[in-house]
Amino acid sequence: MRPELEATAERVFVALADPSRRAVLATLAADGPATATDLADRLPITRQAIAKHLALLADAGLVIAEPGERRRVRYRLDSAPMQVAQQFLAAMASDWDGRFDALRKHLDG
Repeated sequence: MRPELEATAERVFVALADPSRRAVLATLAADGPATATDLADRLPITRQAIAKHLALLADAGLVIAEPGERRRVRYRLDSAPMQVAQQFLAAMASDWDGRFDALRKHLDG
């Protein structure tokens, strides 16, 4: 995998490692775009913590900040980085499948 795609996958995995960030993503997926205040109202997380999580999710490319009315920023999901991470995992799984097949042949052989 190309280094820039591997770096994207790494940022996604770091972002998904935290259960609060997964909750933010799940809420955005279920309810659509929202502000940090909206998310804080729906989740048991402070608005300040939500803002920090959103910054990390934005850095990973998983959410996009969109300016709204009265200087309110709404966040929406972007699935492109998640697809890169899925491709990374699929490639890794394929490598392991080949190794397990070779091991199986060796042991059976």
